[in-house]
Amino acid sequence: MGRTSMTGDPISRVKCVVNGCEYWGNGDMCKASSIEIQTPKASNTEETDCATFAPKG
Repeated sequence: MGRTSMTGDPISRVKCVVNGCEYWGNGDMCKASSIEIQTPKASNTEETDCATFAPKG
């Protein structure tokens, strides 16, 4: 499992299209209890990373 736990209710304002993630839910919803985005000094989207991601399975 990843850095957080799975929840039954998706984070309503977070869209996730990575259906290979453990926390992905139908309708492109994130079902992680929380999310973590890195890196602190990012200045554009290419420099960010979803640290919450965990592969399904």
